[in-house]
Amino acid sequence: MCHDHDSRPPAPPRSGEVVERASLTLTAEDGTRFAAGYAAPAGTPRTGVVVLPDIRGLHPYYVALAERFAEAGVAAVAIDWFGRTAGVPEDGTRGEDFGWQEHIPQTTTAGIDADIVAAIAGLRDRHGADLPVVTVGFCFGGSHSWRQSGGDLGLAGCAGFYGRPSLVGDAAARAALPTVMLIAGDDKATPVEDQLALAETMRAAGADVDAPVYDGAPHSFFDRAYGDWSDACRDAWEHVLALTDRVARG
Repeated sequence: MCHDHDSRPPAPPRSGEVVERASLTLTAEDGTRFAAGYAAPAGTPRTGVVVLPDIRGLHPYYVALAERFAEAGVAAVAIDWFGRTAGVPEDGTRGEDFGWQEHIPQTTTAGIDADIVAAIAGLRDRHGADLPVVTVGFCFGGSHSWRQSGGDLGLAGCAGFYGRPSLVGDAAARAALPTVMLIAGDDKATPVEDQLALAETMRAAGADVDAPVYDGAPHSFFDRAYGDWSDACRDAWEHVLALTDRVARG
């Protein structure tokens, strides 16, 4: 998994007021109800983010990350993967004892995409039908975020930390959306070379791919507790917010 149970995301490089925080239950087109954490900034957001978590689903880290995006002026909703197989968690998030090992193999790309579509709709219902939306994912979610570059869900861009190229699959050859790949230089889960090769495949397909490598950084470096990687965290924020700013400008 990407983070310790008590980990939380680092602060963004720009900060404003968060005017709304909410635990939501969204409904996908197939009728599946799933948990989500929502946060909105003061003023009118110019961009929305759908946060795609790691294998644990809607862990409190990702609810906190939605709030961090709102601090940065971006409306955000973090989603859970497991509505189809585990229902909606009683307290809104997945706890440390949640058996994700049983549920991750039961996820499907169709189900994941349906949940992303519902999250996009939830943001646009609140902030306007023309709100540009990007996905930002981590590990399992990072892979599925990169996969969206070759998808057709109506997104404006995608970003991911610590993804696995094998989960992107054939979508890499169709990549067209602006994509950010945040690559940990000492990632033990996925070789850096494999991620850079994926970036080249996506570029060859036509996507504009920004793929910074953080030399020596471990898988899960994007954590406020990692003081040694505070500069990398700030730089990663800058790359992700550059994407949200870019799509806001059209």
